[in-house]
Formats: sequence, structure tokens, C-alpha cells
Amino acid sequence: MAWANSRIFRQFLADALSNTAAFDLSITPDTFKVALYDNDITPDNDVSAANSAYNAGQWASASNEVSEVTEWPSGGVALTTPAIDVSVADVVFWDAADTASGTTADLANVYGILVYDDTLTTPVADQGVCYNYLGGANSVVNGTFTVVYNANGIWRITLS
Repeated sequence: MAWANSRIFRQFLADALSNTAAFDLSITPDTFKVALYDNDITPDNDVSAANSAYNAGQWASASNEVSEVTEWPSGGVALTTPAIDVSVADVVFWDAADTASGTTADLANVYGILVYDDTLTTPVADQGVCYNYLGGANSVVNGTFTVVYNANGIWRITLS
């Protein structure tokens, strides 16, 4: 079991495009959170909406989530300034400001993140949007842990 890549959940796209869930990928009204995970899972973008949700299935916090009470709490840290960008021809991407902990974090063996909607409850509460592999084990001792998003966004879709 291990992280190998980053993916958008198939069910997130299906629910957004069919209006089963009214995701708003801008700053308001939805709150999106970033939860940290260890290497004891193998994320799957083809799971149901219920199994993509925070604190469900392999995203169950007690077994796989990496957190620290005050610096990166269980449940994650909210994204700031999320926005859809269509400034590049044939490309749609979703980005936000890099997400950081407090300044005295002690976090170890962080391999990836789950980005989920913490606002909507339909079709399920805390439905996953995507997961991102961080390239290997990441840690910080008494410092700031920052998730730096790719220049191409948190996720990117190229139209052809």
C-alpha cells in the first residue's frame, strides 16, 4: 500500500456536472479543507462519493490521518483563496494559496493530502474533491509545515 499519484475523484466530477452536489469552487460559500495522511493507504479516484469523504473508508482519521491538535488539527486546515482559472487555452484548473500549519508544528511521515468540501452535506458530508501525493515522506519539527501547490494548480483538466 502506498501513494503513487494525484487524482481528482471521478465521483466529484460526476456530482458537480450533474448538479447532484452544488460545489462552489471559489472562496464562498463552500469551505474546502486539506487533511494530511501517512503512507498506509492507496488512494483510489474511482471510489463512491461516500468513500471519498473525509473520515470515511481509508480516509478514516483515527487510522491514517497525520495531525497535531493546535498546528494542523484533525480534519485539516482550510484552503484560502480557492479559485477556478481558465486563463490558459484548453485548460481549466483549480488553485488556492499554499496551505500552512502554525509555526511550531511537529508532523512526521506526511505522504499526501485529501482536499474535501467541508460545507455541503449532499450527496454526502465532507465529500472528497481530490487527493495529492507529496512525492514521499515529509516532516517538520517545531516549524511550519506548508503544502505548496503546483504552479498548474491543485488539479488541472486539459481539454482536447
